[in-house]
Amino acid sequence: MKKRKVAWGITGSGDKLVKITEIVRKIKEEYEDEFEIRAYVSKAGDQVLKYYGLFKPLEIDFDRLWVEINANAPFLAGEIQLGSYEFMLIAPATSNTVAKIALRIGDSLIPNAAIMGQKANIPIYVLPSDVEEGVTVTQLPDGSDLELIIRKEDVEHVDKLASMDIHILKSPEEIYDVFKKHANLKDS
Repeated sequence: MKKRKVAWGITGSGDKLVKITEIVRKIKEEYEDEFEIRAYVSKAGDQVLKYYGLFKPLEIDFDRLWVEINANAPFLAGEIQLGSYEFMLIAPATSNTVAKIALRIGDSLIPNAAIMGQKANIPIYVLPSDVEEGVTVTQLPDGSDLELIIRKEDVEHVDKLASMDIHILKSPEEIYDVFKKHANLKDS
């Protein structure tokens, strides 16, 4: 049976990054007969994965990570637009990535692929770092906490994505539901 491909976009957010990578690794094992998860990393995502010590382990687990050269290299947007992927998951998504998608600015790999995928009616799932206004706490690579203030402007971009038929995930655990849903779509 041919595996269905999933594009996993990793941007430059460290928020929930460790948890997200753990979950996607588990999903990769659980659905190894159904889905081939290909990891695409933005330029900032490359830096953050290395900062958290996750780049090399992910490179081993996923055979290869495709790191952004520019908006069209690697050629993710074209492949998504041609229907080569079942869906695209962007987790974690920085406020920059969310804003670019909301404002239709496709000048970098992950936003460009999401915009092109949406134009081709490919499901797009986004786990933004900045979902709710107020104070949030994120964990740094050394295990210490960092308090951040999420502004209404960031949340407005998330809301705009939701109004554009892009599926917004509020927690890493919701990634399981996305894969279950698509596994069940094949069965029905």
